[in-house]
Amino acid sequence: MELDPKRLLVLHALAESGGVASAARQLGVTSSAVSQALARLEQQARLPLLDRSGGRIELTAAGRALAERGRRIGDELDGAVRDLAESGAPVAGPVAIGAVPRYVPVVCSAMAVLAERYPGLEPALREDLAAGAADLDALRNGLVDILMVICDSIEAPATPAGTEYQIRIEEGYRLVVPAGRPVPTSFAELDGVAWITGEPGSAYARAFDRLAAAHRLTPSRLHVATTPQTAQVMLTAGLGVAMLSSSTAATMRDVAVSGLPVPGARHVRCYYRVGTDGPSPSVQATVVALHEATLLAAEAMAELGVLEQDPFIKPGLGTPRR
Repeated sequence: MELDPKRLLVLHALAESGGVASAARQLGVTSSAVSQALARLEQQARLPLLDRSGGRIELTAAGRALAERGRRIGDELDGAVRDLAESGAPVAGPVAIGAVPRYVPVVCSAMAVLAERYPGLEPALREDLAAGAADLDALRNGLVDILMVICDSIEAPATPAGTEYQIRIEEGYRLVVPAGRPVPTSFAELDGVAWITGEPGSAYARAFDRLAAAHRLTPSRLHVATTPQTAQVMLTAGLGVAMLSSSTAATMRDVAVSGLPVPGARHVRCYYRVGTDGPSPSVQATVVALHEATLLAAEAMAELGVLEQDPFIKPGLGTPRR
């Protein structure tokens, strides 16, 4: 039996806060992330840890015992953070952030948080250095310290040397048709029709090329949309079938969403520079603030009630990828 320590921290947060939503706020993740972690922990433990029979969630005896273990793990981690804070370098100085246009509002929210927490930090946002959906040249050439990009999960760019990345948002693709058109129930119905996709090299373009090859689809015309707003205009005009992320599809007006499965997922990734001891204090503080801003933006979207499910966001810094 192998138990994930991070899931024990989630169980402790639930025991301490008394509910999934309050535990999610305490941990800085979505409610769905808490529910997923608890379900997986019960699978690993092979015992019921939660009693859901009453009006509120209660922990079983086994759940209380594991929650106490989670408390001890949390105390040790807090102690480690204090040790680092006492001996580490200050969070100050310049840090350059590159972001694709769609992610700029989230970065601006993170910068407001950083200004309050770390007055000595000097974050600078560069939207012009991240024009390509998966272009890591600005990071590779040292022009930015952190780069937010949107990429395809299956055909993602290679991680440059001296950097790591975290997946900030992961969501599936959906096929969207203009209102009034029949919703396709098979991929054969999509052969020979006009399509709306993203610019070459983008997550949408890569996902479409993969789908077209797998089902031998030949579009009659191919329209390119670089923003959700452009895709909305094209769909309203009835120009073709679009491939969009699940959250973008859910917010489109006067469209129908097909249930046909599309392989892969759309990632929002945060790439950042690391040294031999990991990221600098300034970079790490900025990455944390970007995660928190992402969470707030996703929760705001979920509260609109248009999403199929809560957005899936990797909690905290997650596991570095190199």
